[in-house]
Amino acid sequence: MAFFTQERRRSWAILALRVVIGLGFMVQGIAKWSHGPANFGKLLQQIGAPLPTQTAWLVTLLETFGGLAILLGFAVTILSVPLIASMLVALFTVQIHYGFSSVNTIGLKPSGPVFGPPGYEINLLYIAGLLVIALAGPGAASVDDWFKTRKGGKAAARRRHGQ
Repeated sequence: MAFFTQERRRSWAILALRVVIGLGFMVQGIAKWSHGPANFGKLLQQIGAPLPTQTAWLVTLLETFGGLAILLGFAVTILSVPLIASMLVALFTVQIHYGFSSVNTIGLKPSGPVFGPPGYEINLLYIAGLLVIALAGPGAASVDDWFKTRKGGKAAARRRHGQ
């Protein structure tokens, strides 16, 4: 029953977290890309961000490719730092004004609830998830682990995952 060791369960749990966080960042980055980073730059200009067009491109690329890297388990510790910084900036410049809850119901119409802008709850969840991934490592089925396996041998990788 080596499959159920605590280390192996932890490793696979981190994989689940990596997939959700990586996909979340990718979806946000692709949305910015599809609407044009210049449009995101207009929002950044409204909140007083320096170099809004360049920052828009940087954030779009960071979310798209940083999210992909997190999803794949590549350079997770390094990439968590700018992704956390991005979440903190969004939290303190935009979401903080709308309170904690990520689901703000502001009314009800015959077609269903009307939602207001999201609060900073999601930002905190992303930050917490990135911290777990950065501190615990990429977990199972990661590119980083694949590199380590090739470098240090398969036995070392199996020991890391409790096999």
